[in-house]
Amino acid sequence: MTHPNSLDHATTLLELDKQVCFGLVVAARGIVSLYKPILEPLGLTHPQYLVMLALWQHDRLSVKDLSSLLQLDPGTLSPLLKRLETAGLLRRARDQHDERLLAVSLTDAGTELRKQALQIPPAVMKQLEMTAEELEHLRDILNRVISATS
Repeated sequence: MTHPNSLDHATTLLELDKQVCFGLVVAARGIVSLYKPILEPLGLTHPQYLVMLALWQHDRLSVKDLSSLLQLDPGTLSPLLKRLETAGLLRRARDQHDERLLAVSLTDAGTELRKQALQIPPAVMKQLEMTAEELEHLRDILNRVISATS
């Protein structure tokens, strides 16, 4: 015979607001929405911002390495790169050392945009009403989740 409390516990485990997957999906949508008005003055979408972050950090990357770094398939990445190139923020060219690879690098305008982007993290912290330490802790936990699911 099943103990009544164990049935209550099992039911609680299946409540929507107790699900990690639900919390992550809702939080991810909320975060992307939060970034939208912050990124609009820079002329960037959230996925384009992620590309720019990678290039600001590494300056020059192959499309293959960028795809791996952002965990995006090349088919998704290619239109993002095309739009950023059209906007004058990056250039794509065959790698000088390996003609089979397509390299992505920042233009002067792309490098210059980094100065404006420095305002983004503080604006996000303000909107979330969270400290840098809280966001670092959250990022560390999310990185553990990413590692466990990759």
